[in-house]
Amino acid sequence: QVQLVESGGGLVQAGGSLRLSCAASGRTLSTYFMAWFRQAPGKAREFVSNIKWSTGTTAYADSVKGRFTIFRNIATNTVNLEMNSLKHEDTTVYYCGVSTIPTTSTLSVISWGQGTQVTVSS
Repeated sequence: QVQLVESGGGLVQAGGSLRLSCAASGRTLSTYFMAWFRQAPGKAREFVSNIKWSTGTTAYADSVKGRFTIFRNIATNTVNLEMNSLKHEDTTVYYCGVSTIPTTSTLSVISWGQGTQVTVSS
């Protein structure tokens, strides 16, 4: 079982930047994909980005493409989400997840972090 702990959320003005981090422990990540999802109150959890741990291959939702960057730090077993040009509509709780396939669906995520709040003021 992989344990995940997110950090780095907070309050930022529109147009600003934040970096989220997700520290993983418990298993070797070489065969896994790490992903970020987000969920607003009353809405379904939606895919943001994922990365294949072994190769660094990435994928993004259209809504964040060109603004967000996912990258991993193999030495610290951490996956990061660099968020630039933030918009008010990016305000929500962000969750880190791990899967065995390159998924955009919550159904394939086998472990979740506790979530971190991002608030973008307009």
